[in-house]
Amino acid sequence: MTYVIHGATGAQGAPVVAALVAAGKSVTALTRNPDTVVEGARVMAAGYGSVEALTEAYRSADGVFVHLPVVSEADRLAYARNIVTAVAAARPGRVVFSTSGAPIDPAVGGAAAVLADGLADSGVSYAVIEPTLYLENLLMPYVIDTVRVRGALPYPIRSDFPVSWASHLDIADVALALFDRPDITGAVSVGQYPALTGADLAGAFGAHFGKDVVFEPITPEQMRVSVAPVIGEGAAADVAGLYEAMSTLSDRSIAPENSAQKLLGITPRAIGQWLTDIGL
Repeated sequence: MTYVIHGATGAQGAPVVAALVAAGKSVTALTRNPDTVVEGARVMAAGYGSVEALTEAYRSADGVFVHLPVVSEADRLAYARNIVTAVAAARPGRVVFSTSGAPIDPAVGGAAAVLADGLADSGVSYAVIEPTLYLENLLMPYVIDTVRVRGALPYPIRSDFPVSWASHLDIADVALALFDRPDITGAVSVGQYPALTGADLAGAFGAHFGKDVVFEPITPEQMRVSVAPVIGEGAAADVAGLYEAMSTLSDRSIAPENSAQKLLGITPRAIGQWLTDIGL
């Protein structure tokens, strides 16, 4: 059985590749550079911008793991449509799509919603992984360095804003399970439940590092300025806009009725376990 993984050398795709390889699966790693070496996997160069390349990559695959990159929303929309067209043409055995926290409500719109709707209409077996916020966001230098230097955890959410955090490792666990569960379709929520407040998050970091850590809410604009040098001005502005919109919500908690805990029996890692697993 062959599985095709988008962004196979990136933060989201690499853990999925590792999980599949560890399970003895045949893996095709999609990258931009055909000379890239991915341990245990065949490498294929295929970009989101080419329907033809995507169709070739997906054809005869038992499963495809896809997520949209952090680029401008205009590019994400084009990529989403290309993926849907390629899936419809190649008809892989199953597609697992991680929203990366982007909304899939058609009323809200956006690239993730276009991709989720397209998969639902494709006639191909699919599932949508819905995380809320990634723990890996907390590894950005402006966050983790501040934790280490002055015992504060800065993040652009309110102190009383509960979040069902999940890690890329958790997403890989769920993706691997969903490839083997074609009976599960539609959205699967992934994240800690009950959700954690900023104080809970800071407390978990403090317990792991053996020091007092306090939560420090910052504005989306402050976050934009901090991440722009890392992900680019356009992507940083888009991300800041998402956090600005999030500030109007009461929480980012998963719905337990369609959670990975209930549907798959998979519980996301606690903060301390995640920090240990990534070697911090």
